Amino acid sequence: MWKHIAANALTLGIVVIVCLAGLVQLGKSRWAEPGPLAEAAFFEVPRGANLDRVSVALARDGIVSSDSIFRIGTKYAERDRDLKFGTYEIPAGASMPEVLDIITAGGPSVFPYTVTYLLRARGPEVRVRERVPGQDAPVEVATFAPGVDATPEAYTDLVARGVPITWRVSVAPGLTSWEVVEGLKGADFLEGVDGLVVPPEGSLAPDTYDVARGSDAGDLLQRMRVAQERILAEAWAARVPGLPLETPQEALTLASIIEKETGVAEERRLVSAVFVNRLNQGMRLQTDPTVIYGITNGQGGLGRGLRRSELDRTTPYNTYRIDGLPPGPIANPSAAAIRAAMDPEETDFIFFVADGTGGHAFAETLAEHNRNVAAWRAIEAARQSTSGN
Repeated sequence: MWKHIAANALTLGIVVIVCLAGLVQLGKSRWAEPGPLAEAAFFEVPRGANLDRVSVALARDGIVSSDSIFRIGTKYAERDRDLKFGTYEIPAGASMPEVLDIITAGGPSVFPYTVTYLLRARGPEVRVRERVPGQDAPVEVATFAPGVDATPEAYTDLVARGVPITWRVSVAPGLTSWEVVEGLKGADFLEGVDGLVVPPEGSLAPDTYDVARGSDAGDLLQRMRVAQERILAEAWAARVPGLPLETPQEALTLASIIEKETGVAEERRLVSAVFVNRLNQGMRLQTDPTVIYGITNGQGGLGRGLRRSELDRTTPYNTYRIDGLPPGPIANPSAAAIRAAMDPEETDFIFFVADGTGGHAFAETLAEHNRNVAAWRAIEAARQSTSGN
């Protein structure tokens, strides 16, 4: 009898082992197979959430086929403590290992909506975009100029509902510090805008900055200053030898002039070369943007062409009348303009003028420059004749 009982027990044990092996194999198969998500979707890992809570939410949202298999697989991989707070985009059909990789990677949250506050010379603009899961290009929700256009209902509704939003401030290159501060005053999602002090000219790095709603505008300006200090220090350390620049501040001043003279990326080092060659030869820079800055003190654009009397008037910024660089920057230059100031193109150009395409024609001699000027004036005359008709 005991032999019979032992045989039955052995048989039962084998059956149990076979069943467990089958369950393990099934679990492994479901762990690695494509998930049930039919379309890409956003998923939020709440702050402080544990694996049990996240697993249940993933199964509830149809991202994984089984919360228990996801939980067991995550523990087996020893990654149950690696969950990172944030909002993530999960692609359609993502397997459990792929989902786990995404929600443990961390990094910036991918919110469905992005509000970008653009600071431009003609005034700020707000762009509201929706990111549709699975699509590369965001969808435009609203665009408006605060203080000029009526605030769209789509924007106010998103804010009122507390929808997760990525807030950004984008600063265009070439703005003066006054223009940056004035522009920030219209940002209704920032605090402390009324008490802002205008930072030194040139000290703000044009870039796009992620911010939190309700954060302090002064802190944002400080981030811009720290970024510009780093950019300037790195470029100064890597500058080419023989430049007629004695300090990083002089380099920043030259970079600001380059920034205002051209918006064509391929031209920056050529424009830099013209000014460096002029400084080396003792020629005056003769650049209109510095004259304009001397008139406006950086508080907005001139809104008209320069008058002969203004070009003839001696001011610290009139580079038609003074030698060398003006006393300081005339705008906040981009990193590209700063690098161009310290690494000009190797060329003998000492003149340039607009060529009608948005760029410039460069010349080594006055005779060649005069021909380029004549060509530009002919283009201007033709445009005026056309517009007059």
